[in-house]
Amino acid sequence: MTRARPKVFVTRRLPGVVEERMAALFDTEVNIGDTPLDRTALVARAHDCDVLVSSITDRIDADLIASLPASLRLIAQFGNGFDNINIEAAHQAGITVTNTPSVLSEDTADMAMALMLSVPRRLIEGSQVLLEDGTWSGWSPTWMLGQRVAGKALGIVGLGRIGMAVARRARAFGLSIHYCGRVRKSAQIEEPLEATWWPEIDEMLGIADIVSLHTPHTRDTFHILSAERLARMKKGAVLVNLSRPELVDEEGLAEMIETGHLAGAALDVFEHKKGVNPRLLELARANRLILTPHMGSATLESRIEMGETVIVNIRTFLDGHPPPHRVLPDAKSPI
Repeated sequence: MTRARPKVFVTRRLPGVVEERMAALFDTEVNIGDTPLDRTALVARAHDCDVLVSSITDRIDADLIASLPASLRLIAQFGNGFDNINIEAAHQAGITVTNTPSVLSEDTADMAMALMLSVPRRLIEGSQVLLEDGTWSGWSPTWMLGQRVAGKALGIVGLGRIGMAVARRARAFGLSIHYCGRVRKSAQIEEPLEATWWPEIDEMLGIADIVSLHTPHTRDTFHILSAERLARMKKGAVLVNLSRPELVDEEGLAEMIETGHLAGAALDVFEHKKGVNPRLLELARANRLILTPHMGSATLESRIEMGETVIVNIRTFLDGHPPPHRVLPDAKSPI
């Protein structure tokens, strides 16, 4: 780079210590408004920049990449997921893309476990009763009965870093571990988890009491839980999704809960483009579904580690070396 300090534009607010560190290292501009930028605004703010620090709320498709300034050579994604970026188009334009894997695994797994417990034990429903005057008449042996978690079968779609972290926690709660994927994991991974591999997702769905999604959104995984597959899930099962909203057919999910085929679900991500699907909201109000606002990795520690990883990627790239968390073109984006 010819300029003394590389110019970096950050599309969303980050923790203060991360922004201060970036400001000390780079000529940094941050989107102080902290709202998603439309296409025109994002391209304008990237003018004359060397690096764009993006997040999952930025849709960086092929058309936008073609409009980026020639100076921009790195898109440093603040996040593990990168399906908002057309990796192939970026590669063809000579732009390197990085992400922040690994640092989210433990916090996301904690949240997944919390949601797995919340649905069968009716935790949200029970806590709300105490907030409504006169609703609770006191304890009784048959009041607010849920379902035991221990002894149930957990089906994990995507036994990667987060999936394995979830499996470790679930084993401690007495769940048996099942997972599906094209490639079976090694014995070193399977044996400590006592995990059973299912080469076909449809077979696993038929035996799992809880299904937890931990796979990225790609062309192959779009609606991996289609309406047809949701109908194949075990009657009375529960779905948990903290991964990507595009993995689940929301209308199909609503139908399966409304008809009683599924006992419920917990969703931290949503596919509906104009807010949460109204059918899901109604189910949540009826205490048949739990909704959380994309909180899976929302800890201060996680966000700071993500910021530090972004900085490492930027500095390594600017020093002329391959960044440690480069996203390669074969990790195809659906956009």
